Amino acid sequence: MSTATTAPERANPGALPQPVFNLCIAFIVIGLICFGVGLAKNPQATWLAYHTNFIYFTFMACGGLVLTAIYTIVGAYWPGPYRRFAEALAAFLPIAFVLGLVGIAGGEHIFDWQANGAMHGKEGWLTPTRFYVMDMGLLGALALLSVLFIKASVRPTLRNLAENGTGFAKRMAESWTAGWKGDEEERVAAKSRTSFLAPIIALIYGLGFAFFAFDQVMSMEQAWFSNLFGNFVCWGGILSAVAACALSGLLSRDLDGFQGQITQSRMHDIGKMMFAFSIFWMYLFWSQYLVIYYGNLPEETYYLRDRLGDQFLIDKGYSAAAFAKSWGNWDFQWARLQTGYGWVSMAAWACNWLIPFWVLLGQRPKKTPWIAGPVAATLLFGLWLERNLLVWPSVVKGDMLAPFGGIQIGIALGFLGAFLMVVLFYSRVFPTVAVSPED
Repeated sequence: MSTATTAPERANPGALPQPVFNLCIAFIVIGLICFGVGLAKNPQATWLAYHTNFIYFTFMACGGLVLTAIYTIVGAYWPGPYRRFAEALAAFLPIAFVLGLVGIAGGEHIFDWQANGAMHGKEGWLTPTRFYVMDMGLLGALALLSVLFIKASVRPTLRNLAENGTGFAKRMAESWTAGWKGDEEERVAAKSRTSFLAPIIALIYGLGFAFFAFDQVMSMEQAWFSNLFGNFVCWGGILSAVAACALSGLLSRDLDGFQGQITQSRMHDIGKMMFAFSIFWMYLFWSQYLVIYYGNLPEETYYLRDRLGDQFLIDKGYSAAAFAKSWGNWDFQWARLQTGYGWVSMAAWACNWLIPFWVLLGQRPKKTPWIAGPVAATLLFGLWLERNLLVWPSVVKGDMLAPFGGIQIGIALGFLGAFLMVVLFYSRVFPTVAVSPED
């Protein structure tokens, strides 16, 4: 890893990039319009699109919070500004909690067990009361922890702003630095608070949000289950956060206060994380796929068939027809990817593992902005595709274009606009992107 830096930090507020901020507002308006029109025309597709993007952006925000918690637990100094980029992602969690409450209204359009009742053996678990109290409790707890952690982390950087700033940023800095005890004492206290909160955050995400994924995604297919599924979904959130931080660093290189902070060494480190975490994402998928493939149990294989198509599965009895569809004779036929959501699955594989693995395999690509940046953007798009694959085939069978209608894309843009607005607001107006002072 890159050389540790222990220089004290200070708040470095800046003006919002108005064109980008206006674009975020436009996206939110588009999303609200599409959501309203969709509820009138096709409520099921509308709520599925809502749920997909809720899962995607919520887990990315969780991933940002967990990343900065991990940096705290291991005592990492190398991230520098990348730690602040992760905190900016985590700032979306209180908004995600509100969006989760809104999503309760669409439960009957998303979860079959809410509309038609839970299957035998799961009646005690799949009840609306247990489901929403537990899941919203977990999300609310992590949202609260995100506020407490961020406040503790940035408090030592805000004193100068509280004394010399203006407007909203000054008022917030004054509020968050009330009872100031001195620079060194505040830094020690901040380290103590964040060190206490970080393991709690990691445990709630690693354990609690595995159950959150079981509920919010896996329960859409009542008969299907995988013990590894919760970890797979949670890891996708961490991978998306790493890619978002890498892209944020590359886009911030020339901003005031960041000159000299996004070094090649740091780009190399975050690039190694993208490379390694992408491999682990594929490993988790493969670990689920392999045992389902060789177990060949109908209650398990239908989940993959609906998503990958029959190219990657075999029939019981291993007939000649089934063998022709298997990899045993290398008889791969592109036409078979028309079944299920085959082409979308191949695109997700390419974006989330194939491209990051081969492009970032060497040292130089990780340090080269025009290579690492597009790879990070590709990962973010690929993980959005993957979240669509987790949600849509559970309800809409065999129509791989279902997630890409006008209403669905409009809702996705609305979520993107809200997410980017929070990140921009946090990192520019509310001055929690801190940099090392040069004086």
